[in-house]
Amino acid sequence: MQELTTKARRPGPRGSSDALLRLIADSVPALMAYFDLSGLRCQFANQGYAAYNGHTTESILGLTVQEAIGDKAWRAIQPYVERSVHGEHVKYAREQTLPNGEVRMIEVNLIPHFNARQEQLGSFVLITDITDRWRAEATVRQSEERMRKFTEATDEAIVFHRDGVITDGNEALTRLTGYSLAEVLGRSIFNFISPEWRAVAYEYTRGGREHPYEVTIRHKDGHTIPVEVVGKTMPQLHADYRIVVVRDITARKEAQERETFLALHDTLTQLPNRRSLMEQLGKALSMARRRKSQVAVLFINLDHFKTVNDSLGHHAGDQLLRDVAERLRQGVRETDLVARLSGDEFAAVLTDIASPADAAMVADKLLEAMRGVFTVDQLPVTMSPSIGISMFPCDDATAEGLLRCADTAMYHAKDSGRGNRQFYQPGMDASAKDVLQQERLLREAIAEGAFVLHYQPQIRLADGSLQGFEALVRWRHPERGLVGPNEFITFSESRGLITPIGRWVMHEACRQLKAWQDEGLAMVPVAVNLSALEFRQRDVAGELAAVLHATGLQPQFLEVELTESVLMHQTGQVLETLQAIKTLGVGVAIDDFGTGYSSLAYLKRYPIDKLKIDRSFVTDTPQSTDDVAIVTAIIQMGRSLQLQTIAEGVETPAQMDLLRQLGCDLIQGHAISPPMDAEAAHAWLQSHAAATRGQ
Repeated sequence: MQELTTKARRPGPRGSSDALLRLIADSVPALMAYFDLSGLRCQFANQGYAAYNGHTTESILGLTVQEAIGDKAWRAIQPYVERSVHGEHVKYAREQTLPNGEVRMIEVNLIPHFNARQEQLGSFVLITDITDRWRAEATVRQSEERMRKFTEATDEAIVFHRDGVITDGNEALTRLTGYSLAEVLGRSIFNFISPEWRAVAYEYTRGGREHPYEVTIRHKDGHTIPVEVVGKTMPQLHADYRIVVVRDITARKEAQERETFLALHDTLTQLPNRRSLMEQLGKALSMARRRKSQVAVLFINLDHFKTVNDSLGHHAGDQLLRDVAERLRQGVRETDLVARLSGDEFAAVLTDIASPADAAMVADKLLEAMRGVFTVDQLPVTMSPSIGISMFPCDDATAEGLLRCADTAMYHAKDSGRGNRQFYQPGMDASAKDVLQQERLLREAIAEGAFVLHYQPQIRLADGSLQGFEALVRWRHPERGLVGPNEFITFSESRGLITPIGRWVMHEACRQLKAWQDEGLAMVPVAVNLSALEFRQRDVAGELAAVLHATGLQPQFLEVELTESVLMHQTGQVLETLQAIKTLGVGVAIDDFGTGYSSLAYLKRYPIDKLKIDRSFVTDTPQSTDDVAIVTAIIQMGRSLQLQTIAEGVETPAQMDLLRQLGCDLIQGHAISPPMDAEAAHAWLQSHAAATRGQ
């Protein structure tokens, strides 16, 4: 090389050639140099190499590598140089910090030089600045690292494909499909889509669409997975590729299916609900019209279900409803429909039947199936349904009309003794309309407060002193005037209206008594009746405490009267409620005592203060020796249990004398005073107080 440079200074054609080589070497962007093997001394360097290391092309000649580049750089490259002097082509890259502090990346090639006999003479040095490429690659690597982190962190599968052929994918893809990445690379993305959805996927991809759509894919084990897919085309110089994001929507689909099911089914029994019934009944009627066939609708109501619900609790009632639903399902054909309408009401639609006799046969089958004993909380329970039947097309041509006719016939079955089936007949609507009218008027009465309390005094037989009042509710009927409780209390219980009436009675009785007491009158308790339904459905103790607080009445001036039916079921809830009432200081009386059919063991089990002898035992005394015997036994029982006895329905002096002789404590009835409204009771109190002071 030194020879070449020497000759380049000589005149002549060869000198011109060397000058051209020098021009070329100095013009290329790379740094170039040549070092001999014996001493690693520089024999040639272009201007770039010389200047890069702080020399000129003349001054660098003859310098060793270490002298040319400096001690620090020599220590960094010495291992590479040693490899080069042993005949190896060495290529490496390293950072280089310029005097101004800028960091550059250079790529170095050490190329050994051999003669014709393959003897190494030296090494060429070729240095290229690759800073821009290095920085670009670093940016790409960082981007790829971020993408890797994102794709690994997400549960969404990410697939890269070109013309449908998978080129890459993330870990979520392997979890979703069950295939390893190696198993999917190079395969068509469409192979993993369920056959019935492939045409949709082809069209989506071919059209370059980018909106979300849903398909199903096949897992490696064969099961299908619903997914939401979003694709995006990524332009590239040679050929575009697609990125596809695949989201497993199994949970969403299950939630949607569950939501759809719940919208059309009863959650307790899993039977179709009223909405579903009406939709399917409408379809059945359309088909029946085309086929000229008949359809029967059975409206099924459980007799006395509330007794089970109230006595054994809602949990037991729910279990009974599930068992009833199953028996109804088993009692019809697969082509028929059984639905739960509400509460204890069910319906069955019998399709494509030949005559009403077929409907009657199915209804009788259901009646027989329901007569079998149910086991609820390990207790045997019997249940009977009342069934109303309507027929298409003779009774009505619409789903609503058929259901209404069957409902009407069901009420007729109840009126006919329950536990039977009745076909709809013209004229039945009148009684059903009466029921609906009664319910409407009663609801209006509750909303408008169209009730009034009457009060009947309770007197001590021994001295005639006032001992209390019983509050009796009346309904101001818009057509019939004042109506007594016997005409609407039972009905209100059956229609779920007793609770608001009972709450009003309780509050009004306490309010009125407190008002009288504030005048110095009636320092005695007021007794309020609670039905068995109210007792079990309401938080009686909590409501009593709230009413006493709201009205300011002291608890010793309030009594609740319960029928024996409340106590016939010896449950912990009954005892807890009665104990809570007694803790408040409120009295407890048993109303209509003697008419029940349960064990009298509750008299010593429950905290009771009074026994009210039913009026049916008092009315015929003293003429009826049987009634006298019963009244005598009740009074003696009360005395032995240290319970006060009070006879109701006392109307004659003879009855009063007999009860006094038998040792009855208190009486109430027309012999003392009929029930009076608040104004009359106030006047009676004033008169009674004056008479008492005059004695």
